[in-house]
Amino acid sequence: MGLPIAVLIVMFPSILFPSPNRLINNRLISIQQWLIQLTSKQMLTIHNQKGRTWALMLMSLILFIGSTNLLGLLPHSFTPTTQLSMNLGMAIPLWAGTVITGFRHKTKASLAHFLPQGTPLPLIPMLVIIETISLFIQPMALAVRLTANITAGHLLIHLIGGATLALINISATTALITFMILVLLTILEFAVALIQAYVFTLLVSLYLHDNT
Repeated sequence: MGLPIAVLIVMFPSILFPSPNRLINNRLISIQQWLIQLTSKQMLTIHNQKGRTWALMLMSLILFIGSTNLLGLLPHSFTPTTQLSMNLGMAIPLWAGTVITGFRHKTKASLAHFLPQGTPLPLIPMLVIIETISLFIQPMALAVRLTANITAGHLLIHLIGGATLALINISATTALITFMILVLLTILEFAVALIQAYVFTLLVSLYLHDNT
C-alpha cells in the first residue's frame, strides 16, 4: 500500500507487555514481571539513590531492544536494530544524559576522568585528547556493537538457509547437516538477541554509575 510502517514496527513490541490490571495475574504476565524484577535488581544494585531514578528508563530500554530483536527473527519481518541510525538514536541521547548528569552533580570527578592521577607533565595534553576521544566513542561503540551482532546473525541465517535449499537437489545428506546447523544457529540467535539487549542496557547503566 506504500505506507511507512517503520513507526508501527517500532511501537509493536509494547503490545507484548500489557499492564497488569487484575488482582491475580496469568502465568505469562507473572513470568514477565518476575524476569523484569530479577533484571532490575541485578542491574540497579551498583547504583545510588540518584542512579536508581533511571530504573524505568533502563527497564524500558532492555524490553524494547530484546523484543525487537526477537521479533526480527520471524520470517519476512524487519529488525529496526539492524539500522545504525536507530541504534545511534538510542545510544547518543542516553550517553549524553549520563555525561550531563555527571557534569551537573560530580563536576570535579567527571573532569578528573580526563587526566589520571600521577600523569607525567609532557603527557598531559596527549592524555586529555585520548580520554576525550574515548568518551565520544562510547555511544558509537554501543550502536555499532548492537548493529554488527544482529546484522551478522541475520546474514548467517540467510546464507545457510539459501545453501540448504540449494543442496536439497544435489545431496540430501549434506542438506540435512546444513539444516541442523541452521536450527542450531537460529537457537543461538535467540540467545544473542537477548544478550545484546542486556549488554546495551548494562553498558548504559555502567556509564550512569560512573557519573552519579
